[in-house]
Amino acid sequence: MPTPDVFAPARLGPLTLRNRTIKAATFEGMTKGALVTDELIEFHRAHAAGGVAMTTVAYCAVTPDGRTEYDQIHWRPEALPGLRRLTDAVHAAGAAASAQIGHAGPVANGRSNGVPSIAPVRMFNPQSMRMTRRATRADIERVVRAHADAARMAVEAGFDAVEIHLGHNYFASSFLSPKLNRRTDEYGGPLANRAKVALGAARAVREAVGDRIAILAKLNMDDGVPGGFWLDESIRVAAWLEAEGTVDALELTAGSSLLNPMYLFRGDAPVREFAAAFGGPMRLGVRLAGERFLRAYPYEEAFLLGAARQFRAALDLPLVLLGGVTERATMDRAMAEGFQFVAMGRALLREPDLVNRVQADASTRSLCVHCNKCMPTIFTGTRCVLA
Repeated sequence: MPTPDVFAPARLGPLTLRNRTIKAATFEGMTKGALVTDELIEFHRAHAAGGVAMTTVAYCAVTPDGRTEYDQIHWRPEALPGLRRLTDAVHAAGAAASAQIGHAGPVANGRSNGVPSIAPVRMFNPQSMRMTRRATRADIERVVRAHADAARMAVEAGFDAVEIHLGHNYFASSFLSPKLNRRTDEYGGPLANRAKVALGAARAVREAVGDRIAILAKLNMDDGVPGGFWLDESIRVAAWLEAEGTVDALELTAGSSLLNPMYLFRGDAPVREFAAAFGGPMRLGVRLAGERFLRAYPYEEAFLLGAARQFRAALDLPLVLLGGVTERATMDRAMAEGFQFVAMGRALLREPDLVNRVQADASTRSLCVHCNKCMPTIFTGTRCVLA
């Protein structure tokens, strides 16, 4: 079979995308009052105009207590008019729009949200400096149902796809992790129990929207921490998702927003910039302990490809390669190795039109230097500080 052209149209579930590039979810920090702003619309319009086939709005919580902080969008009727304006703008620029949906679980900031965050077990959340609450069965069922409600509202708001967040030790991912999930009930212990939240959320979304929109899931291949979720178990969960037919594609990711965030963002660790973004005791804490939490990992192109190959060998499901995709050679390599799509994040923050320029000239090189100083800007509006 010939290698697909990354810039040729491609099918994703019920969608036909204009090419095989996706703007990955990078939390925008542009949702004052938990609503869409003109800045958020322009952010995604620019990426659509820049050539990606689909841009992902990140992150839209399925419940108010699932937000990572108070100003983050959560699904409710008041949010829909703004989201419809956003999808209309993206469509006018020629791209599809995807909404990343999920519940932050132990990553949620209970202090900011004004309600305790929930996790598989009671644990300390360093972001809110508070303890999480152990999720009850009723909590779990509520969160799973909320994924279905969110997907239905995404259709109403004009989205072409949803991406279910099953990574980074957010709610579903924290249940998958044997390090974080020490429950002894039907949601703990064996992988089949720990996977109930993730599989249930995917089922709920599929039952809610059928084939009206595409359904992706962002799945951790590994958490990047000793004793955490690892490749062997992740491949089994991916195979279960494939067998149940609940998702049209998987975007493969890694790392823990709670325990090891830089494992995904290879490159420099911007400890000083993160400290400056906080005030009071938090600033001092980041200055003193930031290097232990924000561990730097060397950057290389396609840095998640080695792990992702194991999923490609085990599955027929379409896969999205994420992590260090900045140039045409990497895109072509992904296509040659059987990946159906590539996702790009930081490189597009520096140059929203990078995809158009790579398509016009295969020798184009990204200007992103992987300094990761874009990461602390999520508190004031995500951007490249060098652009």
